[in-house]
Amino acid sequence: MDVVSDAISVVRTGRPSSNRLRVGGRWCVRLSAYEGAGFHVVLGGGCVLLPDGGGEPVTLGAGDVVLLPHGAGHVLADGPVPAGDVRRAVPFEEVTEADVRRVGGGPHVELLCGKYRLDRARVHPLMAELPEVVHLPNRVGAHPELRAAVDLLARELTGDRPGATLALPSLLDLLLVYMVRAWLAEASTGAWSATLSDPVTTAALRALHAAPSAPWTNARLATEAGVSRATLARRFTSLVGRPPMAYLTWWRLTLAATRLRDTDASLATVARDSGYASPYALSHAFSREFGVTPGRYRQGVRSA
Repeated sequence: MDVVSDAISVVRTGRPSSNRLRVGGRWCVRLSAYEGAGFHVVLGGGCVLLPDGGGEPVTLGAGDVVLLPHGAGHVLADGPVPAGDVRRAVPFEEVTEADVRRVGGGPHVELLCGKYRLDRARVHPLMAELPEVVHLPNRVGAHPELRAAVDLLARELTGDRPGATLALPSLLDLLLVYMVRAWLAEASTGAWSATLSDPVTTAALRALHAAPSAPWTNARLATEAGVSRATLARRFTSLVGRPPMAYLTWWRLTLAATRLRDTDASLATVARDSGYASPYALSHAFSREFGVTPGRYRQGVRSA
């Protein structure tokens, strides 16, 4: 696994949900804050997104994609909305009573709106660094994979196609990967864009993520990255924010928490797969990090 895939996988839970919305005339809808990530794909027409908290309005055109990775509440409208009128926005759930609903007359806007369920208990720093709103405009030649995914989604939503029940969630998962990838490619600031552009740090991260249970040492990891231990420690710590072995410990415990949440694997199996010699060793490290034993953690996340 690569870092981006792993960063998404550990927080993704369940399947994404989506609604297709076709509106026209004067309209204004509110989407409440969500414990996950929201997204919109403009299939046709245009609209304006107004983030909660006074953020700058974002004008969206046909083919544009927008990701709200931290589930921020926001308003979608046909055009600029005076501050006082935002309070009169109709809740999104009331507008999307059917898969497609027409509201008003005049030019129509067609949107695919959806949500990804995320477990925010152990968010990878790459995902945590994403801004409140990631706007990816439809520009000729930019992010061809993302554009292809948008085109496939638009086609899949046209009529009842055989296999659509399986194809649509898979395309939505692919869309999330491409949105994060596109943001990394365009980000002018932020640690993780720089981190994944650094060959030494990227090589070390790739090795740790490919075999997290291996008996890593600073010397072995430095050899894998093709540099001295001092060089690896300096570059890795500067970019990632923690030394290589500290990152490995955090990542192993994150993987353990994910397996406790998502599987029925025994504690011995979770310990072995996460790089710990025994259930006791895992329990000691896990309790120090999470404040609870692995068993109580599993019970808590499953009863939530």
